[in-house]
Amino acid sequence: MRRLAFTAAAFLLLGSVAACGGADDDQPTTADGRKQVTLTLNWVPYGEHAPFYYGLKKGFYEAEGIELEIKPGGGSGKTIQAVAQQQTDFGWADTPPMLKAIATGMKVKSVGVFLQKGPTSIEFLADKGISKPADLKGKTVGGTPGDAIYATFPAWLKANGLAENDVKVVNLDAAGKVAALAEGRVDAIQGFFHDQAPTIEAKTGKKVDYLLYADWGMNMLGTGVVVNEATLGKDPELVKAFVRATQKSWAEAAKDIPAATDAMVELAENEPAKDVLVKQLTLAVPLLELTGGAPGVNPPAKWTETIDLMTRYAELKDAGGPEKYWDSSYTSQG
Repeated sequence: MRRLAFTAAAFLLLGSVAACGGADDDQPTTADGRKQVTLTLNWVPYGEHAPFYYGLKKGFYEAEGIELEIKPGGGSGKTIQAVAQQQTDFGWADTPPMLKAIATGMKVKSVGVFLQKGPTSIEFLADKGISKPADLKGKTVGGTPGDAIYATFPAWLKANGLAENDVKVVNLDAAGKVAALAEGRVDAIQGFFHDQAPTIEAKTGKKVDYLLYADWGMNMLGTGVVVNEATLGKDPELVKAFVRATQKSWAEAAKDIPAATDAMVELAENEPAKDVLVKQLTLAVPLLELTGGAPGVNPPAKWTETIDLMTRYAELKDAGGPEKYWDSSYTSQG
């Protein structure tokens, strides 16, 4: 079914961009005065992204004076680079590659991580008989060189009593891992369980199990909102408005997963089938780890833990403290 190209069509119908006065004269506006804002995802649309489309559908961004365009991504690293180069206003990106990007000089910052329990995992078909890290001994695991999962895999093995050479790692590009597992070319893959597992199950008709890094000694913060430091400096009110709408979108989507995924089916393009979306979002919601606060509100200890792990195992240089990477003032306790 053809999905509505919601925001792109809206921009065309609204016609030419009007000038906007106030704190940010450079931010384009619609004819009715809303600020035109772009969000680039960490990947092509999957269930984790449904809250953004739900926020569009329910008018949460519109209520904050925002006309939001959602763009697909090609990996968190590319999304972070797009934010750094001001090719997009906001990015939805994984935290470990953001730390590395900032360490190389990119002028970006997190204004709140939403998936506080990291989705990093080792995934495999249930019939492989794997239930604990030790069962990976002698197995082949597909991974993508350069990403944080790949970089920390040897340390995760060591933390679970395995040597690096106990497991054979097969280098695969990010897009090829799902097919490699589905076709039996590897025993397991490194990836985000809430994204890939439902996709593989839909392709193969077989159940997928996984070992979460976070459940086996290595939790790193997951995806959240990334902003260019220039945007924080020139229009902090826009950032606050975007974060408020995003927090509300996630909070409400978590309460009504069917409605959130319905909104995604209506407004997104090239998204997975509805049943896959429902499974993906259902798996993502517990990763928010809400403890009475709003989505995206982070305990500093989680940042310290992630920074320490990246320093020890992923060659994060001159790490510094959480404030180097994260501005906590943009999220409300809610």
